[in-house]
Amino acid sequence: VGPEHSYLKKIHRARYISVTDREALSAFHKLTTLEGIPPAFESAHAVAGFLKERRRYSPRDAVIINLSGRGDKDIPRLFKV
Repeated sequence: VGPEHSYLKKIHRARYISVTDREALSAFHKLTTLEGIPPAFESAHAVAGFLKERRRYSPRDAVIINLSGRGDKDIPRLFKV
């Protein structure tokens, strides 16, 4: 963890949660199925984090998740091709 993240956590400007790889793969599948957007595995972890914490938000809240890459390059790794 870099010093910036440690500092942001310390001053309560950021909150960090963890998700499992299984939760990330589930989020990958959900986003791909519902929106047709296969996220990169790294981004799938962020989507899983939102899904895990979604009760904290109202339906009127705007939530932005940066999808940092395309997941189509990761699909072969799902099937061990």
